Amino acid sequence: MHFARITLLLIKNNVLQLKRKWLTLPLVLLFPFIIIGLLATIIVTFVTPNERSPIQVGLVDLDQSKETKLLVGMMDETSQLGTYIQLSSMDETVATEKLETDELSTYIVFPESFTANLYQGVPVTLPIIGNSTQPIQSQMVKTLIESVTRHIRASQANVLTINTYAKQLPINDQERNDLVFEQFKEFVFYTIGRKQLIQEEEIINQATANPITYYSLASWFIIFTIWLLIIYNFLYQDLSPRLKQRLTLYGVHPLQQIFAKLLVTLGFVTIISYIFLFFVIELLHWDIHLMDSIRIIIVTILYSTCFLFSIAMIEVLIASYRLRLLTQIGITMMVLLLSGAFFPTIYLPLNVQNLLSYIFSTEALYWLQEVVLNDRLFVDYIPLLTMTGVGFFLLLSMALGKERIRQ
Repeated sequence: MHFARITLLLIKNNVLQLKRKWLTLPLVLLFPFIIIGLLATIIVTFVTPNERSPIQVGLVDLDQSKETKLLVGMMDETSQLGTYIQLSSMDETVATEKLETDELSTYIVFPESFTANLYQGVPVTLPIIGNSTQPIQSQMVKTLIESVTRHIRASQANVLTINTYAKQLPINDQERNDLVFEQFKEFVFYTIGRKQLIQEEEIINQATANPITYYSLASWFIIFTIWLLIIYNFLYQDLSPRLKQRLTLYGVHPLQQIFAKLLVTLGFVTIISYIFLFFVIELLHWDIHLMDSIRIIIVTILYSTCFLFSIAMIEVLIASYRLRLLTQIGITMMVLLLSGAFFPTIYLPLNVQNLLSYIFSTEALYWLQEVVLNDRLFVDYIPLLTMTGVGFFLLLSMALGKERIRQ
């Protein structure tokens, strides 16, 4: 009870501190809008693709059999996958030269033993030679070709079955090979037909599919985060050592002061950010229902709590105010950069993308996009709840550990 009573008094003091600074507070809250305005043009230019420049992919046939010519011909005919991927048949020397001059993002090879492996039951593979200067495009092509390979292997299983039974028929090898080839063509046409292939591998980038909604939501997310950082530091008071000692004698501990700032910051920023979000929803005519609003509130509160725990840990660990503020700004920039708010996470290096599920900002913005952009009716709160719990115990252990060291 004593801990809670003192914390409530500190909360009341922080609220009064905000009221006393009501003249400068609007100017402070406008600061994130200036940052967004300066970055908007650069970011939009960076992530908007050129519709006239699809990803160029080469098809190299080293086997030169009827089967590979059929596959290469089908893939070449379905070369224009939307406006994003263009496949073209060519020699390997030409493909290598175009790869070196950045005219190709990658090229696909049908190896010499492709047909033999196909009929002998050996799993077939399509080697992909990527361009080191275009890793994102190469990864997109790799995902597409993995689907094609799965379809070919499905056809291979059926062809092997037919070939096994055809050997038991009273026909010669030429007739049996023709029969197997005809069956192979039917399975290939069925499994990697144009419509099915495009439908399965449709690539959606929300930054380009819904640019206004995406960047409006991302801008709100960035402004909301910067407000958390500003208001938290707005409540900072540089106490003298004598005053800190006196507060300790009265039973006021640094952890109570931190929690008071956390709660006031969370409450104040949540209110003004949702007022701002309401105007954005009305201006852009988003289809947001009551349950969607509740999901957004829960996600942002969990995210805000994780973020405030992070900057509070820095306050506990670093005594110097300037160094602490610089570190908090650096952490904020890193959190926003990894969240996908500046630009979609697909543009980040692949090894970084594998770790993004452990970043609370990435998890929060992902679910906000799912609710707003994709009309998702379900949100998995468990990862954010887990990260919030971990952040709470880390902050608690750091604050109590530092207090014991001082004693």
